[in-house]
Amino acid sequence: MLSIATLNPSTPFNHSPGCTVRRILNRHSLLPSTFSLPSKLNPYCPSSTYRPLCVRAIDAAQLFDYESKLAKEFTISQRLKIAIVGFGNFGQFLAVTLVCQGHTVLAHSRSDHSAAARKLGVSFFQNPDDLCEEHPEVILLCSSIISTERVLLTLPLQRLKRSTLFVDVLSVKEFPKKLLLELLPFDFDILCTHPMFGPESAPDGWTGLPFVFEKVRILDEKHRVSRCEKFLNVFAREGCRMVEMSCEDHDRYAAGSQFITHTVGRILEGLMLESTPINTKGYESLLGLVENTAGDSFDLYYGLFMFNKNSLEVLEKLDLAFEDLRKQLIARLHHVVRNQLMEDGERLQQLDGSNSHALLRQAGNGSALLHSRSNDDALLRSSISNNSSLSDENTKLKIAIVGFGNFGQFLAKTIVSQGHEVLAYSRSDYSDVARELGVSYFSNADDLCEQHPEVILLCTSILSTVKVLKSLPFQRLKRSTLFVDVLSVKEFPRNLFLQHLPPDFDVLCTHPMFGPESGKNGWKNLPLVYDKVRIGNEESRILRCCQFLDIFASEGCRMVEMSCAEHDWHAAGSQFVTHTTGRFLEKLGLETTPINTKGYETLLSLVENTVEDSFDLYYGLFLYNLNAMEQLERFDLAFESLKKQLFGRLHSIYRKQLFENEEQILALPERSTLQEKSEDSDVSSPLSKTVDTK
Repeated sequence: MLSIATLNPSTPFNHSPGCTVRRILNRHSLLPSTFSLPSKLNPYCPSSTYRPLCVRAIDAAQLFDYESKLAKEFTISQRLKIAIVGFGNFGQFLAVTLVCQGHTVLAHSRSDHSAAARKLGVSFFQNPDDLCEEHPEVILLCSSIISTERVLLTLPLQRLKRSTLFVDVLSVKEFPKKLLLELLPFDFDILCTHPMFGPESAPDGWTGLPFVFEKVRILDEKHRVSRCEKFLNVFAREGCRMVEMSCEDHDRYAAGSQFITHTVGRILEGLMLESTPINTKGYESLLGLVENTAGDSFDLYYGLFMFNKNSLEVLEKLDLAFEDLRKQLIARLHHVVRNQLMEDGERLQQLDGSNSHALLRQAGNGSALLHSRSNDDALLRSSISNNSSLSDENTKLKIAIVGFGNFGQFLAKTIVSQGHEVLAYSRSDYSDVARELGVSYFSNADDLCEQHPEVILLCTSILSTVKVLKSLPFQRLKRSTLFVDVLSVKEFPRNLFLQHLPPDFDVLCTHPMFGPESGKNGWKNLPLVYDKVRIGNEESRILRCCQFLDIFASEGCRMVEMSCAEHDWHAAGSQFVTHTTGRFLEKLGLETTPINTKGYETLLSLVENTVEDSFDLYYGLFLYNLNAMEQLERFDLAFESLKKQLFGRLHSIYRKQLFENEEQILALPERSTLQEKSEDSDVSSPLSKTVDTK
């Protein structure tokens, strides 16, 4: 910034003040060389030699941005030259981030990915010699588990710098650790890593996703330690959760999480699951799991099985857990049928021949569980007055909840909050809970029915529905009462209502496909399935049905109208499969690990949600849905097919090894020199070398 000093008039000038001032100003580079003082300041010089004072331009000094310079220098110092060996989907997935961070990326692969490399700003090399002659600081192995040994043997290690850092990203860790220590010279550094995510599970970034690593061999030289930290910082900068653990610990945890996740995903893939109009949150999570695992090749899954010594034990546990669940279901079914036959046998002894034949015919057509109540119905119809009355035309209903357990209380909270009058009845005493919710509680069914509720909402378990329905005093209700169920199966209650209720009663079958856990944050977009089985033509009855359905619609539920038969067909392929998966995983005692993947978190959440429900609910889904047995058999077949696929490939590889070894042994006598034998051993297959080294 230019400042002007004031000259002191008392300061005497020498004989050439103009020259003196010129020297002072020129010393500070403030005046051009042609500058002259005006004549009144220099009386000794002619006035013609002076020009008026004129400042042409003075540039202010610019501040130097040291922080930007240091930041730039630091960024440049963190850059690495990284060669990706194996430039398939996962190699390209990592390359995107590496290039974005400013690293120099080279690539080599058996297949020609030069076009993809060019788009990503990566230099592609078809020949591994050319790649190694570029002297990359890091060799990043992104090959499949099965091909890793062969790929490593093809690299011309002699063309690399002796201090090169080798990094693998395989889904198993003990295998590559031993392989790298065995095949690489001691001068090379080794870092074993596992980014526990991929293109499918991390499309929106890596924040919070686990990155596991072990510094297997990093020599103490400063630049080597720094290079290793620079590479790890690639993932730390992206927000990964950095987990340092031994390769052995990784494989133990991964067999209990990653291998189980892939196995369940592949079993469900074999079921060919599809989205339905009544998807639950649990089923949506399974569809997402199938999509993620199907995106990986079978070679990856086979590698998890073949090269992780813990996987076989986990597969056996899965098999035993599913078999145990099947036995539990069939055993309970056998128990029910046996008790039913014994009860029928006792009745047969008390009946005459004609009645015995009628009961046998009833048992033969599969309807023995639903006893005839034609006599009771006739009695009820005769005792009910012929004077029907219309329901209250206001928007509020008087609803009686029969079965006031967890689910009944869950629905009551919302129904009361909407201003409806709620009554409750249950075998257990829930009077205190009812009082807190603003619900009138009745311990006697007659007292409840004498209140003439407009709607009877059955919230019992599937197994107890018949017993509860038969215990209700229908004669104390209005003839036009609306009966609604919320069971997880629909054909069973539909047939039950039509058989046991007087024809004057209306019937609405519903299924809120959520519960206290999945609907704790609201019901918005959660499906409510319903079938208007029998609704009278009177305007008041139609209005009452709509008012009841509006309880769920006003909460944002996705209202799905479909027949009970169609519901059960969809539910067997979604809800029953979801509960079956959760139940047999529960038997494994799954626990969280330090290296949970998104897929494994899905399974843990699924187990937690299914365990919240009683086994009676699951058994009801199995017993009272005609399609459930077929789905259980398909699940079993899909699991068996997957095991055959795994062991079939294992048998194929083992057989191939035996034949190759036999051919080599038979060919030995024909060779004339030891040198030929050694040359032949050098070109033996990687698989035979694997057997030798192990």
